[in-house]
Amino acid sequence: MNFLAVIGRVAISFLRAAGRIGLFAVSAIAHMLTPPYYPRELFRQMINIGYYSLPVVGLTTLFTGAALAVNIYEGSSRFNAESTLPTIVVIGIVRELGPTLCGLIVAGRVSASMAAELGTMRVTEQIDALVTLSTDPFKYLIAPRILATLIMMPLMLVVVADTIGVLGGYLLATSKLGFNSGNYMKSTIDFLETIDVMASLTKATVFGFFIALMGCYHGFNTRGGAQGVGISTTNAVVSACIMILLSNYVVTELFYSS
Repeated sequence: MNFLAVIGRVAISFLRAAGRIGLFAVSAIAHMLTPPYYPRELFRQMINIGYYSLPVVGLTTLFTGAALAVNIYEGSSRFNAESTLPTIVVIGIVRELGPTLCGLIVAGRVSASMAAELGTMRVTEQIDALVTLSTDPFKYLIAPRILATLIMMPLMLVVVADTIGVLGGYLLATSKLGFNSGNYMKSTIDFLETIDVMASLTKATVFGFFIALMGCYHGFNTRGGAQGVGISTTNAVVSACIMILLSNYVVTELFYSS
């Protein structure tokens, strides 16, 4: 009976948290779609989220693409199927590794940053001060962060991640594995379809929403001083990563289940 009680408490706690996050998301979307707007804050967040995330995203996907090429070549050479390497690399990077790795990296950087910043503002009563000054904290703090992430993830970060990931495989294959440069690029272009690009950009948009939502939600609802800020930051990153992996499967099913 105690075991069932524990399961019940966990289930109720999970549903309560999911409901709160859902209401927070609805409120954030509503505030994004209605004035007033803060373009300067939006631009600042776009620079912080997009521009400053480029180096780590680029390096990660570059070496991932190269490592993927090595592993595919080693496996395909057992069956004399080395010519499939460009196809598998571009599909693997664009469909899965590019957006997923980019999402996890940005979650570790951006979700943590948002949660820490908003959490510090909460425990030092800066958010309460905004309310006192008749400034809606959702308008000024939450909406620009979510909108900036929604813009930068598909339009910059995942495009860069996919491109550099494929480039990493290309450089490794042509410099070390003896592939002809022209043939490699032709195979890459021939097998990359529009649906693959659309799936990648859709994943980027969904991942961006969850990254910003989790960072803002946990930071905005921080309690307990400095220790609470640390807990909120950890929860933001963990929950964002979980949602990225779950939504990755859902989007993949939607695009490729048939």
